Amino acid sequence: MSLNKFMFATGMENSYPTIKLPDGSKFRVDEMAKTFHYERWEEDFELVKQLKIEYLRYGPPYYKTHLAAGKYDWEFSDRTFGKLQELGITPIVDLCHFGVPDWMENFQNPEFPAFLAEYAKAFATRFPTLTLYTPINEIFIAAMFSAQYGWWNECLQSDKAFVTALKNLCKANVMAMHAILKVQPDAVFIQSESSEYFHAMDPEALPLARFLNQKRFLSLDLTYGYPLSVPMYQYLLDNGMKAEEYNWFIENQIKAKCIMGNDYYITNEHLVFPNGHTQAAGEIFGYYVITNQYYRRYKLPIMHTETNLKMPASKEWLLKQWANVHRLKHDGIPIIGFTWYSLLHQVDWDSALRENAGVVNELGLFDLDRKIMPVGGAYKHLIESWQDVLNEESYGLSFLA
Repeated sequence: MSLNKFMFATGMENSYPTIKLPDGSKFRVDEMAKTFHYERWEEDFELVKQLKIEYLRYGPPYYKTHLAAGKYDWEFSDRTFGKLQELGITPIVDLCHFGVPDWMENFQNPEFPAFLAEYAKAFATRFPTLTLYTPINEIFIAAMFSAQYGWWNECLQSDKAFVTALKNLCKANVMAMHAILKVQPDAVFIQSESSEYFHAMDPEALPLARFLNQKRFLSLDLTYGYPLSVPMYQYLLDNGMKAEEYNWFIENQIKAKCIMGNDYYITNEHLVFPNGHTQAAGEIFGYYVITNQYYRRYKLPIMHTETNLKMPASKEWLLKQWANVHRLKHDGIPIIGFTWYSLLHQVDWDSALRENAGVVNELGLFDLDRKIMPVGGAYKHLIESWQDVLNEESYGLSFLA
């Protein structure tokens, strides 16, 4: 496949992890339900067209679609992806976004990789013309929030649980890519991964900061079969990964079919203190510097796959992120797309979805009444101003063929 057009995109926020409520019961957080997308999806797709956005990060709710091994409910997918095709909107298919079906339990399940690969092949078979996929969204965050911080899904807090979730997520990601390629040889995979950096606040915090700045790469290291440093390899082995499990990633990587998606938010940089405490740092290095670090490591084409900031600073943040993207391109980095995430305001992300409080987070191009926000108008103007200019230059990625 050759991508010859700069990809201006947005996305439909479709997280669906499970959380534990104060009474101990389990609750499924479904962002598409909270934003009324299930009722208003046709209207939402028209909003994408209104802004002249041609690419949409979008996926069906995995937990509602994969009913059991070999059993699927395609009704919602048929309707929505059919409408996207009718409107000429190209989906970047988001197959797994922070959660799994109840029958699969959570990311500690060693059968999860095979189940997701089965689902990915079934999806690609049903929708054979689709070529852009994100098999698993933000693997590092999914593993950290579920198995290190104890916030979602398995709600565990240990290095061993984190490594188990990480290896299962990464193996599922790679197996899903292989499964899709059997059906759609032209498929291209856009990994949407959180771009992190850890700043030591004191010389005594340097060892931990160095460790965390290696740990942040683990999801992509495994996905791309990148050779690990000795400390990271030992960390994985010490926490339950076997040598043969690591070797599997080296032997099965398909990096040549991948675009590295880098997500960047104001919360992606962290301060590290000598006592081991970390906290959000705000923007210190920014997208340009951190993405350069990821690019130097993997040497893959890049897409800015997520960013936002709440009102009233969202317009300024959009222009700042775009300036970073354009500078990367000017400096010869093969960056092929930009995404404001998401189309609509989000709900309860102020608590990282840990509380079912119904708090509206003003992050979208449109509000939940589907009224355009100032950042929506600014994004439309940005696309109109830059699309033709960018497309006059070479963005061909024929080496993905």
